Order: sequence, then C-alpha cells, then structure tokens
Amino acid sequence: MIDRFNIAADILNLDESIRQKLQRPEKQIVVNFSVTLDNGKEQNFEGYRVIHNTALGPSKGGIRYDNAVNLDEVKALAAWMTWKSAVTGIPFGGAKGGIICDPRTHSKTELEKITRGYTKALVDIFGPDKDVPAPDMGTGPDEMGWLMDEFSLVHGKTIHAVVTGKHLHSGGSLGRVEATGRGVSIISLLALEKLKLRPARSTVAIQGFGNVGLHSALFLFEKGLKVVAVSDVSEAFYNPQGINIPELILYYNLNNKSIKGYPNSVAIKHEELLLLEVDVLIPAAKEDVITAKNANDIRAKIIVEGANGPVSSDADKILHDNNVLVVPDILANAGGVTVSYFEWLQNSLLESWRIHQINKRLEDILEKSFDTVFNVAAKHNITPRIAAYVIALQKVADTQSVKEVTLNSAKYKQN
Repeated sequence: MIDRFNIAADILNLDESIRQKLQRPEKQIVVNFSVTLDNGKEQNFEGYRVIHNTALGPSKGGIRYDNAVNLDEVKALAAWMTWKSAVTGIPFGGAKGGIICDPRTHSKTELEKITRGYTKALVDIFGPDKDVPAPDMGTGPDEMGWLMDEFSLVHGKTIHAVVTGKHLHSGGSLGRVEATGRGVSIISLLALEKLKLRPARSTVAIQGFGNVGLHSALFLFEKGLKVVAVSDVSEAFYNPQGINIPELILYYNLNNKSIKGYPNSVAIKHEELLLLEVDVLIPAAKEDVITAKNANDIRAKIIVEGANGPVSSDADKILHDNNVLVVPDILANAGGVTVSYFEWLQNSLLESWRIHQINKRLEDILEKSFDTVFNVAAKHNITPRIAAYVIALQKVADTQSVKEVTLNSAKYKQN
C-alpha cells in the first residue's frame, strides 16, 4: 500500500506533512476482552480497530475473524478502504477491524459472545456518523446483527445505521450479499470493452469461490463469458469448454460450501490456474498471489483484482511491461463498499430501495469511476492502479487541507 501511495504522492507533489498524515492512521485501537466458552472455560481475545482517515466522512470498513489478523494488516486494509471510498466518490473514510480467532472452531453462541465483547470494547468508537463496520473474512450478517443489537442496547434504542451487511430483517439492503462480485463483473466487462474484446468470445479464470468469486463467476457466466477455471481452498478445476456455473454453485451448496470433487472438470494445481491463457483472470482469494516470481508467466490479457492486494507491488512493472491490463482492487472490488453506503443511506433515511434501483446506481458509480481512472491514466501516462491512487489521494488531501484551514482559522470572541 505504501509503495503505491508514494508513487502517486510523487506525481501529485504532495506536501511532506500531508503525505505523512495520509500514510498513518488517525487512530489505532487494540482491545482485550474475555468470554466464557461453551465448556465453561474463560478465553481472552485480542481485537483491533484502525481508523485510517475521516476527511471525507465517517470511517467505513469490515471486521475479519482470523488467526492471522495482525495490526499491520489491519492498517493496510484500513488505508485501502480510504482510497476505495475516495476513488468511487463515496462520502466515507477508511477503517478496518479484526479479532484474532478461528471462527470455524467456535459455536454460534461463542461467536455471538465474541462479537458482543468486541462491540462493548469499541462502543465509543462505533457510530453511524463516526465509524461504520461491515462484514469481512470470517464474518457475515449474523455478526453484524449482533454488533448492531449490542450497540443499540448500550444506547437504549435501535440504531440500524451503525453497521452494514446485516440480514434484511435487521435493516440490511437488497443486493448487499452479491455486491462485490457484481461490481467485479461490471468492471470486468468494462475492461473487455476497453480492449475491444467481445464477452461472448472471452474466457475467464477465477481464483477463489467464496462470496466474491462465486458471484463474479455467476454474473459473468450470465453475460456470456466462458468460465474455464475456478478454485477454492480445497481444489482447482479447469474445463476449456467452460464450466456450468449455476450447476457448480448447486454442487458447492450441497457439498458443505466446497467445490472439491466436482465431476465435470479436470483438477489442476492451484498455482496453474493463475497461469492459464485466458482473457480475464480474477484473483478473488487472498493477497500477494501474483508476485515477481510468477508475474512473467501470467498469460491473461486482463487481471481484475477481486481480492485486496492480490498483485504485489514488485509485480506491477513486470505486468505493465508485458501489456497485461491490471484493474486495481480499490476500483475493481469497490462494489461492496458502494452498496454498504446504500444500506447506510437507507437506514439513515428510514427508506428501503428496490433491487433494480440499487443495481442501477451501483453500475452508474462504477462506470463513472472506471472512466475517470482510465482518463487520468492516459493523461499522466501511468497505470490504472497509480491513476486510482492519484485520484483518491488528491481528493482526500484537498479535503484534509480545507478542514485544517478551517480548524486553524482565527477564532473571534463573542460580544
């Protein structure tokens, strides 16, 4: 994140003081709390919440439950949220949170206690106009509902807008579950159009079959693309004739949320999927899967980053020199935060929007953001990734500067 930030900051000739301010989070909170497990034993948990920047509005960002959660990771993800909101023009700042735990080893009751304990520890940080959490790795609508309920109990009234990604019955929004995947598919189609490639004749490989990968695959399949490869943690599959995605999703749901053993494709090694000759490659699993080690072997024409940071900074130049078009994560997977914004807006206005309204607004925002990023890239002769950072940094830096001028202006005494 810092590598790319510095390149964009140099292009903008950012003042050193504002540069340092935007590199560092506004707040870093580390909390410790205990919960009683189902076996009667008490266990301590460590959690984080990082508020990177609030110049554009309340901070916004997910909460992940994972054993590998650490403060540096959360800081980087919080910064990415700042740039993601800025590049799409959403009035949010960036934040991220996490708890060191493996949600697969805990019962629903224990996960509820963990979520409520974390919420109590951060009740003064969260708020509809302060910091608005959302789901991330290892969390979902259940956790967001528990967070909202605990926050509401403390404040003595129901406050739906404190969190997004909730169940529909708890104030969630239509379209939120599939929003990131839908956004990835919209961006993929725009990238194909940019290279004058027809969807009906295009192929795609998708690494990761979680929420983002699954919905990306489904929407692109529906648009006529041939999805030739998919993978999850258990297995990777390849079928040059194309995989029937609705059939695969049915198999996945009946097979305990796993594609392992899917019969209508050939199993390949996970790393082979990334090197297939396809029009679009969507890494939608984890960070740093494309690095300087394998970047030269990438044969896709377009990479659309469904995950956060799947292409490491040392691979950027190699891919650019090899004429691989990389659509950066802060644009490509911004569908999630965009529809989260819609949910927050509906909660705040006490409204409920129809699904076609939500999808149309999402498409409009992403199309406009895509055009802006590629226009800036052409203007400065830079990659779309750096262009996205230039746009985001400029917007946040300008707003930050105006706020600081206002704060530091002379205070007049009242008569």
